[in-house]
Amino acid sequence: MAALKNKQSKGQRTNKLELHPRNPHQARYDFALLADSCPELSHYIKLNQYGNESVDFANPAAVKTLNRALLSHFYGVAFWDIPPGYLCPPIPGRADYIHYLADLLANSNKGVIPRGKSVRALDVGVGANCVYPIIGHQEYGWQFVGSDVNPIAVATCDTIIKSNACLKGAVSVRLQNNTATLFAGIWKEQERFDVVLCNPPFHTSEAAMQDESKRKWRGVKGKESTKSTTTKPVLNFGGTAPELWCDGGEAGFVSRMIKESVHYSDRCFWFTSLVARQSNLDAIYRTLKEVGARQIKTIEMAQGQKISRFVAWSFLQDNQMDYWQDNYWAP
Repeated sequence: MAALKNKQSKGQRTNKLELHPRNPHQARYDFALLADSCPELSHYIKLNQYGNESVDFANPAAVKTLNRALLSHFYGVAFWDIPPGYLCPPIPGRADYIHYLADLLANSNKGVIPRGKSVRALDVGVGANCVYPIIGHQEYGWQFVGSDVNPIAVATCDTIIKSNACLKGAVSVRLQNNTATLFAGIWKEQERFDVVLCNPPFHTSEAAMQDESKRKWRGVKGKESTKSTTTKPVLNFGGTAPELWCDGGEAGFVSRMIKESVHYSDRCFWFTSLVARQSNLDAIYRTLKEVGARQIKTIEMAQGQKISRFVAWSFLQDNQMDYWQDNYWAP
């Protein structure tokens, strides 16, 4: 058995607060250009306290419209919408994950990013927004399968896919009917994925989520809320229960994912998951060691002042990785 390789990689950034070099969202938003792609955005553009054009990021409608404009302008998505209350993620951070995943695959492919429909990705918990598959396919031509336990989320993704010619035949979504499993019932027999990605539920309970939301809300507003502390704050980025919390929180979810991944060890090149809280890494590393992961990497990312990371693991030996790249990623 090959020795366990536990590598903590911090990417190629010299400034940890910069987005990935290939991320098109590094510059300040050009709201005039974005409004050209999505005229509705003009209703939300205003001057901030510094005299710059911006939108009110405490306004869920403004955030959703900004996302619609970004997806239209940068990724050619003609139609995008999500139901009220569903997670509306910041696009720049989502794009960063995709670009670092591309680097992860390139590092196993003589520095060349595998592109096109031969590369297949599984997005565990795709949500209603379908953002990772949109970016991954439009940037690298990858084929995506998204899974989710929420039938409304799956139906919404399906509508987005069917409404955009660029996504048809490249992205599909599957409903996970068994909430006790992540891969079983989704991963078909003999199906192969080059990369699995996941943005796991962060919180351990609704109460913990509400406490964190109140803290973030005060940061967005720049002052203490004058409302009662029992009032639920508006979640400007939204989110439903399965998207935001689960038993054991982030560490518990990722650990379950790791244990299940053993059953698909020879049918995936890299399993990965975002890990928002650094303190959860030790428990995740222990689980990876317990299941016999052969290769482990932790890759840091950043957006503004926020530092995040994803953990990647593989059960393949070096010769198996060589076979995979030669047979599945050939130009």
